[in-house]
Amino acid sequence: MAVRRSARARRAARSQHFLRSDALASAIVRDAGIAPDDLVLDLGAGSGRLTGALARNARRVIAVELDPHWVRELRGRWPNVELVQADAALVDLPREPFRVVANLPFDRTTAILRHLLDDPRVPLRRADVIVEWDVAVKRCLPWPSTVNDVLWGAWYRFSLLRRLPAQAFEPAPSVAAGLVAIERRPLSLVDEARWQAYRRFVAGGFRRGVAGRRQPRDLDAHQWAELFRRRQGASR
Repeated sequence: MAVRRSARARRAARSQHFLRSDALASAIVRDAGIAPDDLVLDLGAGSGRLTGALARNARRVIAVELDPHWVRELRGRWPNVELVQADAALVDLPREPFRVVANLPFDRTTAILRHLLDDPRVPLRRADVIVEWDVAVKRCLPWPSTVNDVLWGAWYRFSLLRRLPAQAFEPAPSVAAGLVAIERRPLSLVDEARWQAYRRFVAGGFRRGVAGRRQPRDLDAHQWAELFRRRQGASR
């Protein structure tokens, strides 16, 4: 088991590109509006630039890092930071409302987002995450839709905040990155208690198609939610 964890840590390290500038990390935290009473997760803490900026602004920070080298480097630096050595896509999430500000490992982006967003009962208020540029653009466009876009869009809104050049990271990745804000909707498009039924409905719709001549990928989150409400009303 120890060998398997070590190999996984090495793979994660190859997909991590750390922020080069403390000033950039501070600006990202400031623009995220982190408040003194916030609980914040830093998923993929790495060298700790975001962690340190968060520690100066938040009540409590949970910094999740898989690589034992960085866990040792960061442990004990800040009194309000808890270091957790774990896969960010598998770590236990808080039961109280929380925020996320993180520079996600590029090869784990989708898995981490699914961990955060698949179940709307997770008390995530907002996530500000750095991802590959193509992923950032894809997630923030209403079309073409994917199953994940539709499901997550029922409870969250995505917005593209800024583009980050490869030179903003060390080591520099081969592509640029984007900072994406994921905010919980004030009013959900689908009742959270119906999330599993909605997942089955959307997955089935992408497999079999939807009514009329529209393609599943041409409908946005609002249209899918409306179809689901109609289907639920018709089945009563």
